[in-house]
Amino acid sequence: MLDLDQVAYNPWGATVVFFALLITHALGDFAWQGSFLFQAKNRNADQSLFFPKGAPRGLWWNALFAHALIHAGGVWLVTGYVVLAFAELVLHSVIAYAKCEGWISFALDQTLHRICKLIYVALLYANCAGLDWNPLDSDQL
Repeated sequence: MLDLDQVAYNPWGATVVFFALLITHALGDFAWQGSFLFQAKNRNADQSLFFPKGAPRGLWWNALFAHALIHAGGVWLVTGYVVLAFAELVLHSVIAYAKCEGWISFALDQTLHRICKLIYVALLYANCAGLDWNPLDSDQL
């Protein structure tokens, strides 16, 4: 994988990281999201296929959280930054929830996710301070 030091102020390095983030996004939204998770994360979806007697309480938000965690994991694996992974967890949850509620279209959902990835890469490219914050490092507490 690309050393992230090669991304700061390097447009080609940033392009490679953006491409890697797009790949993890495609995997998370299509290849790794089966029909169960696709249905379960939407509180408005008919769950009778999986739960004929009714969906368990809290199913949708647990499924939505799991879906967003998959995406956060992809961002973390590609960038190595827990701060960006946490941002992805929150932003992906909000955007996916908005799509499930019918507030935004599928196309806008996908566009917003890609814009998030572009912002992460822009922050890496600009070598923004604070991205390397590590909650496990006692010197940074």
